Amino acid sequence: MDNLIERGHLLTEQVNPNSHTLDQMTALEIVDLFNREDAQTIAAVAAAREPLAEAIDRTAAALRQGGRLFYVGAGTSGRLGVLDAAECPPTFCTPPDLVQGIIAGGAGALVRSSEDLEDRAEDGMEAIAHRQVTSLDVVVGITAGGTTPFVQGALQAARQRGATTLLIACVPVEQVSLPVDIDIRLLVGPEVLAGSTRLKAGTATKLALNILSTGVMVKLGKVYGNRMVDVAVTNSKLYDRALRILQDLTDLDRSAAATLLEQSQRQVKLALLMHWTGLNAAAGQQLLHTHQGNLRQAVAAAQRSSQ
Repeated sequence: MDNLIERGHLLTEQVNPNSHTLDQMTALEIVDLFNREDAQTIAAVAAAREPLAEAIDRTAAALRQGGRLFYVGAGTSGRLGVLDAAECPPTFCTPPDLVQGIIAGGAGALVRSSEDLEDRAEDGMEAIAHRQVTSLDVVVGITAGGTTPFVQGALQAARQRGATTLLIACVPVEQVSLPVDIDIRLLVGPEVLAGSTRLKAGTATKLALNILSTGVMVKLGKVYGNRMVDVAVTNSKLYDRALRILQDLTDLDRSAAATLLEQSQRQVKLALLMHWTGLNAAAGQQLLHTHQGNLRQAVAAAQRSSQ
């Protein structure tokens, strides 16, 4: 391996001076150390507030025009991307292909270490080609150290296809610079366990992905106030949540809320529109479609037309 890249200078690979005696600590000392170190993840995400906000706006605009959002990563970074993508359909009732996670090694890498596959840039390029990424799409490369060839290859292919590209990394730009449209750096410092980026780097990445995907869905009208009005009612817990949303936002009791929910084919957003405007399900659905699913805009339009 004569062409092995030296990575010791990377922030994510450096040794944390606060944990030199990790193997001699009591359990309580270990817990306290982790708590102190993990506090840095909040500060790191706060420092990236502007590129994160730009990412939300540009991604929402792309998805509004028919684009898709792709997360690309390997190892922990890939798993975090797949997790965030998988949680969008139940939370926001999005189609499964709207937000997708791509991980080096495919589905098997979710439960079995496949870190050796991250060294193949051509596989990342092929993954982008396989999904027929276009200029409408957004591709987010997630790599703690910024050097993962699989992610770099995917970003390169995405740029060649005209897609909007984002990078989430935990090293400063001067250590690793990549040509992307939006560069998000989460500088959490050296890990408690040197080089184990599933720790602070992984935590900060999860926080950033939470903000990105939720912010995008808010901009797409998937939320009313701070309620999940596009929640997919697929089990008893979510049915109960749907009823509570209807009760909280209307003057209905639980029985009446259940009746309204059934009349709307268990679509909370449609149920609210029907209640507030008097429209039937078909007319309400059409009005929501006209306003790209934005409940607040649909209600305002209905109120204007009735005046």
